[in-house]
Amino acid sequence: MKTKKNMTICLLCILLISTPVWPAEKTVAIPILEMVKAVAKKVIKAIDLRIQKLQNKTIWLQNAQKKIENILSNLKLDEISDWTQKQKDLYKDYYEELAKVKSIITYYQRIKDLSQKQIRLVDEYERTWNLFQKDAHFNANELDYMNRVYSGILNESLKNIDQIFLVLDSFTTQMSDAKRIEIINGAADQIDANYDDLTLFNKQNILLSLQRAKTQHDVKSVKKFYGIP
Repeated sequence: MKTKKNMTICLLCILLISTPVWPAEKTVAIPILEMVKAVAKKVIKAIDLRIQKLQNKTIWLQNAQKKIENILSNLKLDEISDWTQKQKDLYKDYYEELAKVKSIITYYQRIKDLSQKQIRLVDEYERTWNLFQKDAHFNANELDYMNRVYSGILNESLKNIDQIFLVLDSFTTQMSDAKRIEIINGAADQIDANYDDLTLFNKQNILLSLQRAKTQHDVKSVKKFYGIP
């Protein structure tokens, strides 16, 4: 299962690298990006289902734990000493399982947050790239350069999806919590860096367009075009 997922991600990367540069007069949505968003949305949907199941399990475990605690609270001191080892182990198992389930829910929520940010990154890229292609202040060579920069950022961001799948798969393997946290934190730092690079590059390009505006009316038009107050 994991091998198929990794092969899919590799294919996505190859397709993105080979995506042609679109001419300035033509705005085209890169199909691979829609696939990236679709994958991220499926991850979010799958995680929501897993979280729901785990939350139901949490409720059951909490109820079971309360019943045992109520029994303990009603016992006298001499009766507590007679509490069998089996019952003690049962209480311990409920407690440990509850802690484990809550921990997994926390991991899933972080993965969901990463997937949502991946979608926002792609959406932000598509929005601004479509605008830049229509901006008369940029020539074909500059748009070609922009496309290459964006392709580099997006290629890096695609690696985050592979990391997300790696963490999801880890719940069915013998991966330690420390390693799982390391992968999640690494993916989070990477996608934050990708998103920051994208937004910074967008701001630089918008600023350049504003600097090339020759009249105050042109400046106002550029700001309106990019939704700048």
